[in-house]
Amino acid sequence: MTAPLTPPPPPRDQSAHTEWQKPQVPGGPAPYGYVPPPSYGDDGPGMKAELREGAVVTVAVAVCGVLLGVLWWWLAPRVPLVGDVVDGGWAVYFKDTEGEQAVGVDGTFTLLALGFGAVSAVVVFLLRRRGGVPLVVGLTVGGVLASLIAWRVGVWLGPSQDVIAHAKSVGKGVTFSAPLELSAKGALLVWSVAALVVHLGVTALFGPRDPDPFEQYRA
Repeated sequence: MTAPLTPPPPPRDQSAHTEWQKPQVPGGPAPYGYVPPPSYGDDGPGMKAELREGAVVTVAVAVCGVLLGVLWWWLAPRVPLVGDVVDGGWAVYFKDTEGEQAVGVDGTFTLLALGFGAVSAVVVFLLRRRGGVPLVVGLTVGGVLASLIAWRVGVWLGPSQDVIAHAKSVGKGVTFSAPLELSAKGALLVWSVAALVVHLGVTALFGPRDPDPFEQYRA
């Protein structure tokens, strides 16, 4: 007598197991609906490009210092001097001892540097909205260089630095302008400070935002 034949068990559904073991295709969706965060690429080439842009910004801002120097020489008030002969030698005096022209010279430079710093920051932001540390450094260094160039250009365009020779050339008792001088050396930092503050402000308000890789899971 033979035992009854037992039918073989039905094949199991391997779809779930197969799906669980399915290897992830590069660039495709991961199992269980997980989507990996976007890759932003290698920082090497991006950083090199930002360094080049920072160098270009530094040079461009520094060159604009020539325009600041010309405007400073043109708009700054003149300090009147007068020459006289005392004991056979020449002496130079302020014509108006209570005048505020010297303060106006420093103030003109400061206001012009403030405006140039703000404008340069806005222009750089419009050309490169994502910003970056090299751009900020370029603005800061370029602002200092531009201020130094403007200072020297204004002094060079202004009246002669040899006030005794100038007094002799115009004659005794004749009023002439004093050399263009920047007494407040702190004004040389105004351009950089203004550019830094304005650029950080417009970047924070209007700069692009990085995408949130988990935003789709919060919906």
